[in-house]
Amino acid sequence: MISLRHLTKRYGDTTAVADLSLEIRAGAVTGFLGPNGAGKSTTMRVIVGVDHPTEGSATIGGERYTDLRYPLHVVGALLDARAVHPGRSGRNHLLAMARSNGIGRRRVDEVLELVGLSAAAGRRAGGYSLGMGQRLGIAGALLGDPPVLLFDEPVNGLDPDGVLWIRQLTRRLADEGRTVLVSSHLMSELQLMADQLVVLGRGRLLADAPLAEVIAGATPVVTQVRCADAGGAELLGQRLASHGYHVERPEPALLRVANAATAAVGDLAHQAGVAVHELTAQTASLEEAYLRLTDGSVEYAAAGSPAGRSAQ
Repeated sequence: MISLRHLTKRYGDTTAVADLSLEIRAGAVTGFLGPNGAGKSTTMRVIVGVDHPTEGSATIGGERYTDLRYPLHVVGALLDARAVHPGRSGRNHLLAMARSNGIGRRRVDEVLELVGLSAAAGRRAGGYSLGMGQRLGIAGALLGDPPVLLFDEPVNGLDPDGVLWIRQLTRRLADEGRTVLVSSHLMSELQLMADQLVVLGRGRLLADAPLAEVIAGATPVVTQVRCADAGGAELLGQRLASHGYHVERPEPALLRVANAATAAVGDLAHQAGVAVHELTAQTASLEEAYLRLTDGSVEYAAAGSPAGRSAQ
């Protein structure tokens, strides 16, 4: 488990992370979200001892990273896939990491096979594609078979097969009881892989809750009902409005009902004798929830973007 207690990190007059307290639990994939400059990378760097907190603490299993004798056995991290000597082969890069933490050569070969780089292990890392570099970074994170894993933008440069592999890998690691923290700007992927979400904005905590709760809390539930004809839609719309529901009618035979369960809408349609051809709950996306949560927290907003318009 990762524990943050009143974590604050300043760089001169800039506060990158402000009084952040949370626990990232084992057995789950935690998605780490926030606009550029929100403090995500800074937080991950503090967790693994690359940066030191100005105030507060970050611990892994109750210990600071800098106090761990063999840290690769406790936590593995992919923070920057480019942090590799370009003249070393992929295998030699991992061997150097392994020797520093008492890990045998056999484990190096195991992780190379796991990430699909066995055939390219003898090539210089400087000649790797972006996707291959990501795989090498993930191999390094897995090297010590650690119970805690941090991945910063792990799907960058990966093809669709690689993206699916990352999704399955993170799920398997969490199912094994490990703590998995994944930072990404790809909302569609995090919606598929995450159990829990932590959202930052301007260095402060905006949300720390299960994925479904974040989506449900930030976006209204909408039930869409398509009637057999416009007359039925008119009648059902009146019946719904009389029960206090907010109803929109984008098409003559189509209704959109806010904060109404499909069962309630179906029951009212049945009572009114209205034939219904479609009755579906409109599932909100993580992207919609994220944009609502971070509205006003985007530091670099382009003109015309949702954040840019809200700032005007």
